[in-house]
Amino acid sequence: MLNETHHWVTGNNGDRMYETIDGNTTKRDSRYLAITNAYLPGEDSVAEKMREAYEKILEGRAADIGFMYDSIEAHAATPLTPEAIRIVLPKIRGDAAWLRVETILQSILDTTIAASRSRRMWLNQIVASEDALFGPAEWDVLRDDSKVLQPGDEIVIGFDGGLRDDSTCLVALRVSDMYACVLGLWEKPDGPRGDDWTVPRAQVDSAVHDAFRAFDVKGFYADVALWESYISEWSDTYGEGLAVKAPGKDSVGWDMRASLKASTMAHERLMRSIFDRKLVHDGDRKLRRHALNARRRTNNYGISFGKEGRESPKKVDAYAALMLAHEAMVDLRARGKKIRKRTGRGFFL
Repeated sequence: MLNETHHWVTGNNGDRMYETIDGNTTKRDSRYLAITNAYLPGEDSVAEKMREAYEKILEGRAADIGFMYDSIEAHAATPLTPEAIRIVLPKIRGDAAWLRVETILQSILDTTIAASRSRRMWLNQIVASEDALFGPAEWDVLRDDSKVLQPGDEIVIGFDGGLRDDSTCLVALRVSDMYACVLGLWEKPDGPRGDDWTVPRAQVDSAVHDAFRAFDVKGFYADVALWESYISEWSDTYGEGLAVKAPGKDSVGWDMRASLKASTMAHERLMRSIFDRKLVHDGDRKLRRHALNARRRTNNYGISFGKEGRESPKKVDAYAALMLAHEAMVDLRARGKKIRKRTGRGFFL
């Protein structure tokens, strides 16, 4: 039995204790049960590692080893009001009937206790760390399962590319309703499979061409770093038919390194669309992971974003691609023009 694994961190050797228990259990061909409250993101506790391992299995990024994860969590938008708590808490506590609602409510309403702790302790919510841009409450409410991207839809595309360690992502936003979905995401595999791994550039290139064949692409903004030659080819092939052009030397390249002010302003526009719930998505777990990994970075121009650390394995590239797609959408609505499609027909007088 592993109890309160949200407190098992490197500082108290909790991670080593977990590895020892796992090894001894494996030797005995046995199982173990871990019971915990919601963890604090960023502490790298055993509880956090278990949740991330479970989500990797759901995403298909890790083998299903018979890992069972059970958690009853309150909806992200649940308010900490007496009316809401009296309804929600009996559902969250399950068969733990000894937890008295009125007593817990007094703790939740105690202003000396941080609201984030109350959410983790009593509502089982994974509440974002202090420097996170978004928590589940802001991101999950944007999910709309009734929408789906259809062939022929008018879209804009954002692209952020890596080479070895960073991820590479292609994100689409539908023009009519700002519906976001991932067209492709290529990430370094965990473990030995990731040794000497590089982004499969041919697959990425094919995904771009597939997108232009399947949809009516109005704008395509791609970060140029590490992908200059491909971006030049994409611009030559599709640039003339785009309704809005990137502010670089060609119609596709949008260099995020060129102007801190431009990228910061673009990011603040994306944040506003998210907080105002103008953007919706399909609940893609990979995009969600990257968005929740993004950390606040303040500069002289406003709020930008980045990973939690330079060498952090928690990637944000899909979020960067979403920002570029959103910026293409902003420009399309502000200064885009209609492109007359070529019919191949000629007229002679």
